[in-house]
Amino acid sequence: MYTVLARKYRSQTFDDVVGQDASAKTLKNAIKTGRIAHAYLFCGTRGVGKTTIARILAKALNCLAADGPTITPCCQCDSCVAINTGEDIDVLEIDGASNNGVDQVRELRDNAIYRPARARYKIYIIDEVHMLTVAAFNALLKILEEPPAHVKFIFATTEPNKVLATIQSRCQRYDFRNISVGAIADHLKVLLNLEQITFEDDLVLSVAKMANGSMRDGLSLLDRLISTGVTPLSVNLLEEFLGQPNIERIYDLIQVMSQQDAAQALIQVDALIRNGLSEAQIVDALIDALRDLMIICTAGMQPDLVVLTEQQKQKAEHLARQFDAAALIYMVTALEKLRWTVKNSDTPRTLLEAAILRFTLNDHFINIDTLLARLNTGQAPGAGAPKKKHPLAASTPIPHRQTVTPTSRPAAQNRIEETPPGPSDQASPTSQGDIQTLKAQWEEVLIGLADSLGPGTVSLLMKARPTQWDNGNLTLQFDPSAKVQKGMCESSGRADTIKNALQDCLGARFNLTFTLQDTGAPDAPEQPAQATAAEIRQKRNDLLNDPGVKTVLVGLNATVTNIEEKKERE
Repeated sequence: MYTVLARKYRSQTFDDVVGQDASAKTLKNAIKTGRIAHAYLFCGTRGVGKTTIARILAKALNCLAADGPTITPCCQCDSCVAINTGEDIDVLEIDGASNNGVDQVRELRDNAIYRPARARYKIYIIDEVHMLTVAAFNALLKILEEPPAHVKFIFATTEPNKVLATIQSRCQRYDFRNISVGAIADHLKVLLNLEQITFEDDLVLSVAKMANGSMRDGLSLLDRLISTGVTPLSVNLLEEFLGQPNIERIYDLIQVMSQQDAAQALIQVDALIRNGLSEAQIVDALIDALRDLMIICTAGMQPDLVVLTEQQKQKAEHLARQFDAAALIYMVTALEKLRWTVKNSDTPRTLLEAAILRFTLNDHFINIDTLLARLNTGQAPGAGAPKKKHPLAASTPIPHRQTVTPTSRPAAQNRIEETPPGPSDQASPTSQGDIQTLKAQWEEVLIGLADSLGPGTVSLLMKARPTQWDNGNLTLQFDPSAKVQKGMCESSGRADTIKNALQDCLGARFNLTFTLQDTGAPDAPEQPAQATAAEIRQKRNDLLNDPGVKTVLVGLNATVTNIEEKKERE
């Protein structure tokens, strides 16, 4: 008769336990030192090993091959074998959900006074103990506080908050943590090798993530895949038999979202739905994938935080560079709200497609100045910006060391190329007119770099302005309030990307430095005379009532939190 993996490969000793090293070590030390409590409370989510360790503890206390409690039960004597099968007369496993009345507890209490038939202890293992009624709990109190010397209680629960405090105070509590994805994956690989079943590493990792910290859930999912009879086990089975989206398809959807390709995004969603996936499953898969990108974007590729295969890591790192942290945070939170709505809606596909389009067309949080500029040109605030060529490359170039006559190549390609500077060139500063020209055209330069840098990075650079260009070094200065934007430009390799894009645009080679403006810096523009309170209120009202601002606020579902007066640039 076939035995499922969760039962066939159930841990038999403390050393076999996976993912609960702290609890196993503490129990072993308690047995070694003779400090065995009369009642234990094992808490944790489903499938993390509560009942398994309860049985191991029972075998350790009652193993007939040892002269006393031992940390290494033999698993061969009559007592150990009977405990494994749940048939030992001295170790009683009780389901708290179906035996939750006061009468059953009174019967347990009356029988507990009798000594065990052959073992050292009479052990009661009560699973889902939180299902007992208040009257049943109260019936346990007296014997739980002063039990006979031959009685031990082991309680297991997934909801410890429902266990009366008076019960918990009479037990030693052990909190079982969720098992890590890596530990589950390693254990699954061992079992598949023992079963002599070929598999792909991508599949094992995906199943381990689907288990959500539960070893039993992971083994159950693996059983379902093995039952298909398909070998080798591959990630394609997840989509075909378990309804789990292929991570590569989800990455493809995120890729076209980053490219602001609305039509292709809808085609990708349609393909996922036609493959039998529900809208809720797609939302869940997007949340998981975007969460990984959010971690990579903010903290880099942390092995403990992001568990992916090498190929998936490369794809995720590439996608993370297409977004900024604010956009990813917004999308994750919006999808979490959408998940509950989709599950209860009569039109879940429409809601999902609307959300995908919103993410695709929102330019990933470009700043308000750019949105207002689009309104002034008659363009909708949520629409993607028309793709532009670098403005400095197609218009009057900024001189740098040498010029190239416009007749040497077409005007559309009329960018200035730098001759490798000699020692004297490096020491010679660029003329003041060059930096003034760059200052005047800075916003146009950034909009032209949207293709190569991405809208997220462009929005960060909108908070900076070029202040100095000499000795082969370009300095970008951020306002004092833009300290976060400066840090994001310097992190995750973004500084090199910005420098390369600016070099290609300006046709020159230089070093790039980011600085933060000192409020007392001598080059800071003079502050205008302090406006009166009435003037400030009037300006604020005029701005909030501006039709363009209202359109932006409604289109982005945004709220004004602060208004700062824009400083005049030279």
